[in-house]
Amino acid sequence: MHKLGFIFDMDGTMIDSMGYHAKSWALFCEAHGLTPPLPKVLQMTTGRTCVECMDLLFERPVDRREALDYVHHKESLYRDLFESEFREVKGFKAFIAHITERGLPWAMGTAGDKTNIAFALKNLQLAHPPQFIVGGDEGYRGKPEPDIFLAAARGLGVAPSNCVVFEDAPFGIEAARRGGMRAIGLATSHSPHELDQPHVLAVANDYDALRAMPAVLDLLNGG
Repeated sequence: MHKLGFIFDMDGTMIDSMGYHAKSWALFCEAHGLTPPLPKVLQMTTGRTCVECMDLLFERPVDRREALDYVHHKESLYRDLFESEFREVKGFKAFIAHITERGLPWAMGTAGDKTNIAFALKNLQLAHPPQFIVGGDEGYRGKPEPDIFLAAARGLGVAPSNCVVFEDAPFGIEAARRGGMRAIGLATSHSPHELDQPHVLAVANDYDALRAMPAVLDLLNGG
């Protein structure tokens, strides 16, 4: 069993996609006559699985087949918007190369579905892909429940207490805590204050900044 493992959320953590999710949610809500303010939509949906999102937005239990049709519409809008503007969170690919050189295993743990995961990995073109992937369409509860991260830890063969979660959202930070894991915050979609909790080792705007922080340097050197 590895001593240390890293688990990365996807949207807002690996890829700088949250603005495009916001735009696609606005288009989706307009198309379906949904009227909650966009900040409320983002608060409800960030970290949730696709089916959970539809239950919350439509304020009723949505049949799974109907929910998946809605999800297909919304996520198609997102990918169409982001495709030509695709970008990583600054320094992510270099950070992955750095931890891989040190023999540290990493996984993806995201509420995103397999189509969005494939989209992200295709565009990232990582030289060192994740050893394990857990997505939000595999039957796990969404964040802030820890199910996705715990499944990723099992896939890596690393005890939860030896896992560090990289997250951009408060629900994800809370999911790490509930799973008995430490966390590192990426302030790409929320303020550093919103991500700062006792189990959070560091918060920065991007990976270049993270790599200069003493807590992260210590972690990468075996801490």
